[in-house]
Amino acid sequence: MHAAFFLLLGASLARYLIRHEGEGHTGRVVALFAVFGLLYLLGRFLAPPPPSGTRPDARYLVWVSAVLTVWVVLLALAPSAAWCAMPLFFTGLHTLSTRTAVSLAAVLTLLVVASKLRFAQGEFDPNAVIAPPAVAAVGTAVLIHLKRQAARQRALIDDLVRTRRDLAATERRAGILAERQRLSTEIHDTLAQGLSSQQMLLQAAERLWHTDPDAARGHMRDAAEIASRSLTEARRFVHDLAPADLAERTLAPALAALAERESGAGLTVVFHLDGAPGPLPERVEAALLRIAQGALANVREHAGATRAALTLTCLDDQISLDIADDGRGFAVAASADGATADAKGRPGRGHGLPAMRVRARQLGGTLAVESEPGEGTVVTAAVPLAAVLVPAPAPALDTSGRGTS
Repeated sequence: MHAAFFLLLGASLARYLIRHEGEGHTGRVVALFAVFGLLYLLGRFLAPPPPSGTRPDARYLVWVSAVLTVWVVLLALAPSAAWCAMPLFFTGLHTLSTRTAVSLAAVLTLLVVASKLRFAQGEFDPNAVIAPPAVAAVGTAVLIHLKRQAARQRALIDDLVRTRRDLAATERRAGILAERQRLSTEIHDTLAQGLSSQQMLLQAAERLWHTDPDAARGHMRDAAEIASRSLTEARRFVHDLAPADLAERTLAPALAALAERESGAGLTVVFHLDGAPGPLPERVEAALLRIAQGALANVREHAGATRAALTLTCLDDQISLDIADDGRGFAVAASADGATADAKGRPGRGHGLPAMRVRARQLGGTLAVESEPGEGTVVTAAVPLAAVLVPAPAPALDTSGRGTS
């Protein structure tokens, strides 16, 4: 539009010089053309247009008024300046309100028609009356359409920004809730279970302190060992929430160490490995180890068992972990959401089984509980490998020199 304005301004000046050369006020008209162009150019820097959708400031309105005043005077002297009306209309009046812009467009159109009729020579030219209003009507329609479209775009952008802000807040709340759930599960499977075992051992030591000092001291040693492991877990928990048993070993050795550690005080725990486990993501190994810890804690606290078995089965398409015991068992009734209930339909107490089920579900797997009164319990966590394994990139694509991970 700026280029079109100066092009039409130069053409209007050339036409005036061709048609009115030698007239007495030619010098003043040429000077007025120069002032008109200079004023338009300075307005681009001294009075920039306001941002879309905002009201123009006083400096911009003064510039528009000055440009229109000079143009009206120039139109009275040189009717060829009427060609500058269209770019002037789009560059200057589009920032005004629709009602003001349409009113000014009508006034400017009347001035153009009057100038054409004033300087008309010979017979009446209908184009002088029809063409300016037609061009002005098209320009006004385009201007109104652009302003309405801009308003809709602004409303759409505002709605998009508001929606993104609400979505970010929702995601933040969901992340906080998920993190709270994860932290509660981690604390239950580590510190809470350790404290529960310590409490039972210390209570047993207190009962046997006078009648069987050796057994009481054994319980005290076991409680101290559990406290040491719990402290290690707490420090590791603060560091990166990863199981301490997986710091220097993989899942199978960690489960074997867990079975050996949980054996004693009337309970024997054995570990079986079926198949060759491949490399697993840390989150999978951590979740399965936590499930084993939680299940063995339930065995020790509730089952009254003498033997328990951890079995890690590695298949081509999934990896499963079974925790079986020969304890008292219970009647299991699966509810709609997968929770367990006793024979009377009451939901099971505690946080252990729900936490294990959440861990398995987060890996895309399932957790099943099989038990009957007097026949022990089997807890099975099955995780499909397709849901947790991501194919490693081809070696040819590794340009870092450090290999793949």
